[in-house]
Amino acid sequence: MNKIIKPRVTLVGAGPGDPDLLTIKGAKALADANVVLYDALANEEILAYAPKKSIKLFVGKRKGCHEYSQDQINQLIVDNALTYGNVVRLKGGDPFIFGRGSEEIEYIESFGIPTAVIPGISSSIAVPANQGISLTKRGVSESFWVITGTTSSRELSKDVALAAQSSATVVILMGMSKLEQIVALFQNESKGEIPVAIIQNGTMPTEKIGVGTINTITKVVADNSLSSPAIIVIGEVVRESNKLKNFNEKFASNKVWARE
Repeated sequence: MNKIIKPRVTLVGAGPGDPDLLTIKGAKALADANVVLYDALANEEILAYAPKKSIKLFVGKRKGCHEYSQDQINQLIVDNALTYGNVVRLKGGDPFIFGRGSEEIEYIESFGIPTAVIPGISSSIAVPANQGISLTKRGVSESFWVITGTTSSRELSKDVALAAQSSATVVILMGMSKLEQIVALFQNESKGEIPVAIIQNGTMPTEKIGVGTINTITKVVADNSLSSPAIIVIGEVVRESNKLKNFNEKFASNKVWARE
């Protein structure tokens, strides 16, 4: 007698990179998976939580290198759920923070397949926190923006210009290719001395951090070969980090610290 397939899909946030920052609920979902479709920003060490016999399929996307289009990913999720039953869609960070999670849910549910979402720790918060940068701090910053540096049309988000006018902390994801434009927007608001931290491969053993100001950060990046994936943090809270104290005392030095 053929086994009845009961398709279902769970979107799991893999967190910012360090596998220990996966949630317990996410690990439990993986342990029950028949198929795992995982992104480029999801640490492959996390796949160890899935059964050895489960199918693991890489569907990651990086700048200039897309293993699958989003439409193909959507269809792969549905096809695997209908064929194998329980599918986990493992996405870096949180599925609903620039992760296109809602698009995938809408497509999956259009086939009558039940879904669930397990939130992940967003890199926008965790990566700065890992370096002692508190995005809000009494008397320093009352709010923060989290903005994508690159929109679906490959342009810089217009929200960056609005954020540059505020006193809030600004966190920009996927913005390294637009760094010069970002710097220009803040300079236009006479904020050249605002502190900036750029954190590459945040929470990972290969993490690198560059600290400077709006006026110096492009040189920091060039001198130290900082690149994507990286998070840009702009605001006075960068200066407040005790963990970055040595760099905050010498913003003009254009030095970078790399964690071994």
